Amino acid sequence: MKVLDKRTSRDLVKLLVFIVVTTLATSVLVATIGNLTFSPSTDYKAEFVDATGVVKGDDIRIAGVKVGTVKDVQIVDRTRALVTFSVQDSTHLSKATHASIRYRNLVGQRYIALEDRIGDASTELGSGDTIPVSQTSPALDLTVLFNGFKPLFQALSPADINQLSYEIVQVFQGEGGNLESLLTHTASVTSTLASRDQVIGDLIENLNEVLDHVGDRDDQLNRLITTFRTFVGGLKDDRGAILGSLDQISALSVQTADLVSGIRRPFVDDVKQLRRVAGNLDAGKAELDRALQVLPIKLNKVGRTATYGSWFNFYLCHFQGRVRLPGGRSVPVDYSTGTPRCDLG
Repeated sequence: MKVLDKRTSRDLVKLLVFIVVTTLATSVLVATIGNLTFSPSTDYKAEFVDATGVVKGDDIRIAGVKVGTVKDVQIVDRTRALVTFSVQDSTHLSKATHASIRYRNLVGQRYIALEDRIGDASTELGSGDTIPVSQTSPALDLTVLFNGFKPLFQALSPADINQLSYEIVQVFQGEGGNLESLLTHTASVTSTLASRDQVIGDLIENLNEVLDHVGDRDDQLNRLITTFRTFVGGLKDDRGAILGSLDQISALSVQTADLVSGIRRPFVDDVKQLRRVAGNLDAGKAELDRALQVLPIKLNKVGRTATYGSWFNFYLCHFQGRVRLPGGRSVPVDYSTGTPRCDLG
């Protein structure tokens, strides 16, 4: 027989430990979710006039502590429901035990609450004994219960509705709280509604002031309505002329569009050439400015000279040139009179 080495033995031990721990954790989880108990239990029965919502696996509680589970629900005599349940052997039921179906939450889950009331508490129930219908109570009819609070619920937020509903169910089932605490919470809710009612009252009062203000100007409103009616009547009488004008405007728009489309290209070319002219004028604006200053003087002198006849007299103010001498030599000549009349500014 071949012996496992140390490494393989360690891995095998780890695997076995993992399997054992996983199995235990799974068992605990299944027992918790499935409400499983492993302690010895005793079966009992209880008759209810209405066991709506009670299903197999629901809790059996005493003072809020789970002591068992529902095992089966049957209909007997077509008028009653027979619920079979089991409780731990450490829990003893007597002929004074009363069974009540209660709401576990607002979702609708139920449980059966057991409690001792007036009766023969000294005589214990045996295995399989039945709690009679006279010692059982069905669940509350939430429809009838909440209909009484319907006007209040319509004015509350969802969170307030849930809180108030839960407290109502707890109070009427005898679990925690009392009627005083319910009334206190209801008073706080209604105080909130009262504050909102104040806002609504202010709004209504403001609207009344607006309506009064409008009512004070009833004559002005009548005149405005009458004037507007006359205006509309005039438009109706001139309907033909207005529509005809619109037709003429439409035709004019078409003709204008045709005209613009015909001159568009030449107009674009003219704008381009005008841009070139403007550029040239801007480049020579200094010379143009000087010419505009000198031109009146020149025109005045030319007009004065032409008055003497069909000839012009010229006065030489400045001469500049070059004289070529024999031998090819060039001599510069520069002459200026320097008289005031030659000063053109």
